Amino acid sequence: MTNFLKRREFLASSLAAGAFLGSGDLSVFRSLRPVSAAELERTRDIVSLQSDIEPIVRLLEETPREDVLGVFAKRIQGGLSYTEVLAALQLAGVRNVEPRPSVGHKFHTVLAVNSTHLASLSSPPETRWLPVFWGLDYFKSAAARDVRERGDWVMQPVDESAIPPAHKATRQFQTAMENWDVSAADAAVAGLARTSGANEVYEMMFRYGARDFRSIGHKAIYVANSFRTLQCIGWRHAEPILRSLTYALLMHEDGNPKDRDADADKPWRRNQKLVQTIRNDWRNGNHDRDATEELVADLRTASHEEACDRVVQLLNAGVSPQSVWDGLFVFAGELLMRQPGIVALHANTTSNALAYAYRTSGNDETRRLMMLQNAAFLTMFRDAMQSRGRIKDVTIDDLTETDTELGKTGLGDIFTALGREPMEAARMTLAHLEHSQSPHDLIDAARVLIYRKSRDAHDYKFSSAVLEDFYNVSPAWRNVFLSSNVFELKSSTSPDSDLVARTQAAFS
Repeated sequence: MTNFLKRREFLASSLAAGAFLGSGDLSVFRSLRPVSAAELERTRDIVSLQSDIEPIVRLLEETPREDVLGVFAKRIQGGLSYTEVLAALQLAGVRNVEPRPSVGHKFHTVLAVNSTHLASLSSPPETRWLPVFWGLDYFKSAAARDVRERGDWVMQPVDESAIPPAHKATRQFQTAMENWDVSAADAAVAGLARTSGANEVYEMMFRYGARDFRSIGHKAIYVANSFRTLQCIGWRHAEPILRSLTYALLMHEDGNPKDRDADADKPWRRNQKLVQTIRNDWRNGNHDRDATEELVADLRTASHEEACDRVVQLLNAGVSPQSVWDGLFVFAGELLMRQPGIVALHANTTSNALAYAYRTSGNDETRRLMMLQNAAFLTMFRDAMQSRGRIKDVTIDDLTETDTELGKTGLGDIFTALGREPMEAARMTLAHLEHSQSPHDLIDAARVLIYRKSRDAHDYKFSSAVLEDFYNVSPAWRNVFLSSNVFELKSSTSPDSDLVARTQAAFS
């Protein structure tokens, strides 16, 4: 936590951040401290939450959208803590918004909670509440959409009689997941939440989140983001979140996937065998820029089988896993250059989620599977782009074809150009980063523009992922990676959201 505080102190004094905040006085946000809401009676047969968080969640559920910012601002000024608000936001989402028929769309109110949390951690004091208040407002919008589309779905209490004893819960959960049996998995995961540890449960979730390509990566994203949010709000809130996650992971189309060979399932079935051919000491290898470049080139045309075979060849040849991950991250960014939009955006956020599972898992086979599945998924994202319109004939090599004078370009010019000519802005970004001693000014400015101008959950989900992965890529590739991803950041010329003004008014 100390590092985050130091980061905020830096941001508070950052000229770049100050310039992009605009002229509005945001100092009103600095005085916020914690409280608790009054008890609210239950009126529906819905899943119960921990007694201390239930009234706060009820407050969020029952407050009209036009009043929610003011109501929560008053509670925060009275003492409601950041962690309590974040927990309420996550739990209200899983209780009121169904992750069906697709783990996306309105369900981003849940998927983006960790993204808003990451944004808050990196914020200066005067903007640290803005991502969370965006989340509160977005929840009300998503809940209303759920009412329209799903008839006001709510999570029901678990069938207590079906919950297995502790010593049988893991096996029952695995069997239910392999059979795509929703009711059995629901009861088993409730048992796991009550009797098992977080790492034990999420070791299984990492695999189930990566086993199929349905919902363009949202399953893996939900696994990673829910685990990260629970690490902040506490494992005692895990049961409803794990039940929602399990329900999402079992989403499928047509008949039971175990009885057919759908394209979405093919990489996982193949990779469970392929992963066994990787050398035992695969984690020991040499950083190899040429190998990274070769992997990026292969991913442009390879089938998912060929891509995974190539990863195995590189690892067995003594290339480091980091060099492989560099290739995966850089290719995801290249996809965004070629076709900015929803598919390539998710190639990046899914890579972020699978890389998090890779870094977090304590199981050697799981880690290898995350790498192979990421390679396979990137080829599937690439192919999915074909139906979304024009794909530009550009690569990361085109970023370097630029005048060195661009390195002297100011941040204002970069984010203005982003709204006019994104490719030029990407080249300016690379030149700026290559000539700058620190990337922080550009990253800070990008974040503040998200706060000011965001109108969509993807703005937070995407920006939090790529700005985090900037540091997960090797130093030699960081500038290219970030430059390729500016296509989905916010331009300074795009219109402001009214959220900043509404949040200011709520705290006034």
